[in-house]
Amino acid sequence: MSNVLFELRRIDFAYDDTRPVLRGLDFTLRRGERVALTGPNGCGKSTLLHIMTGLLKPSSGTLVAFGRTRREEKDFHEVRRRTGLLFQDVDDQLFCPTVIEDVAFGPLNLGLDRHAAVRRARAVLGTLGLDDFEDRITFRLSEGEKRLVALAGVLAMEPEVILLDEPMAGLDETAARRVEEIILTLPQTLVIIAHDTDFLARLTRRTLRLHAGRLREAPPDPFPSHASPADAPGGVQSIRTSQERSKPCTKP
Repeated sequence: MSNVLFELRRIDFAYDDTRPVLRGLDFTLRRGERVALTGPNGCGKSTLLHIMTGLLKPSSGTLVAFGRTRREEKDFHEVRRRTGLLFQDVDDQLFCPTVIEDVAFGPLNLGLDRHAAVRRARAVLGTLGLDDFEDRITFRLSEGEKRLVALAGVLAMEPEVILLDEPMAGLDETAARRVEEIILTLPQTLVIIAHDTDFLARLTRRTLRLHAGRLREAPPDPFPSHASPADAPGGVQSIRTSQERSKPCTKP
């Protein structure tokens, strides 16, 4: 089994002809890595995660994920089963009426029966301290609560790779501390976007900075405030695509 999970070579991407975002970008993600992705707002960090999961298509370059070259939409179905993405805008991720339906949605799509999907969803909600959220209406949650529920949906699908786009945004101090504790214990390969360098130093072992459309290795923090956890492989997952949004949320 190869240790390389993602390999992006010479990736170019632009939202229009006047806005090149990624220019000849190279990126290799290996099993067990915990990578911090840094750079100024608007430099293309979220864009890179969306390209990795096939939500955006580069204008040129090669993307290899889990040992296969991925080009067309159908090529990314497997990638999305094995890669969890926490969106920067969580309103793009929550679309079922209640919290338990939303968190159980992914496991149901993976083929679990309703009882198993609900059992897994409840276990993850409990881990995040959201035991009493099952019947809450998703669109009535606060921004921080939505982010926690979206994270629960990702974790419930037990991915091999987790891509976290600003996981601490909107969280109060108690919730932020709990989420950090959980991320510290995750066995999966991780890529984390955040602007808090202390947070990243505690959770990651490798830092890449996106500048002028390319990734550069950044020197590690010489005085990290917390040791990084040991790396280990993980399980299986699916992210919600626009195609999946068309599927009804049925009551678990």
